[in-house]
Amino acid sequence: MKTKNHINYSKAHKNYVKALKKDKFIVITLQILCLIIFFGLWELFAATGIIDPFFFSSPSRIAVTLAELFSGGEIWSHIGISLAETILGFLIATILGGIIAILLWWSNRARKVAEPYLIVLNSLPKIALGPIIIFWVGSGFSATVVMCVLICIILTIISLLNAFTSCDQDKILLMQSMHASKFQILRKLILPSAIPEFISVLKINVGMSMIGTVMGEYLSSSAGLGYLINYGKSMLNLDLVMTSIFILCILAGGMYALVSLFEKRHTK
Repeated sequence: MKTKNHINYSKAHKNYVKALKKDKFIVITLQILCLIIFFGLWELFAATGIIDPFFFSSPSRIAVTLAELFSGGEIWSHIGISLAETILGFLIATILGGIIAILLWWSNRARKVAEPYLIVLNSLPKIALGPIIIFWVGSGFSATVVMCVLICIILTIISLLNAFTSCDQDKILLMQSMHASKFQILRKLILPSAIPEFISVLKINVGMSMIGTVMGEYLSSSAGLGYLINYGKSMLNLDLVMTSIFILCILAGGMYALVSLFEKRHTK
């Protein structure tokens, strides 16, 4: 008897798997190639004077600024603060938004009452709430986290609520005919069916939480990458600005990679 590890797959299946691996290799290669071309052209244009490196910086100048920042050691505290604010805001917005979405799905009346307010709050520029946030929770770390949460949470609620309410009604009726409770319907049907939308929300919240962190640090912070961007702007040091943005891109890429690992694990 053959074990699970000794299954003889068909030739068509092997070719299919091989094609998938080849396609993945090509995609990754093209992604790296696009990055190399982008930085290469950027450096070339700055070196030849097509663009002014004072206003646009260049990869070599960013590399020098990175080396200076890391040699001083102070950059680690700025990265740590921005990363902590982003992760905390991301988690609070995702968890709290998910809970609120479940409660609104549970009560049709509450959902109908809340829907217009959610739309209005989603369209409200969160930066306008900056002064109010500072008065309410103070400046610095707490204000940045609140800004991050406000930017992410409404979108999280709306997206997950749409996923919950768009679940197949026939399946819901079937479970109700089998005397399933509302909690059982939520746990066995609604939540599993919403996993793809939940993963999409996580991917969106990675970027939105970064935006919230930078906006919060712009408003009322003396540390963090957003503060460095603001400081570099005030000092007309575009190399510091571009370097801080480059670090933010790396952090966002790392968070996105973690979400992708979660997606692979839960979509097998």
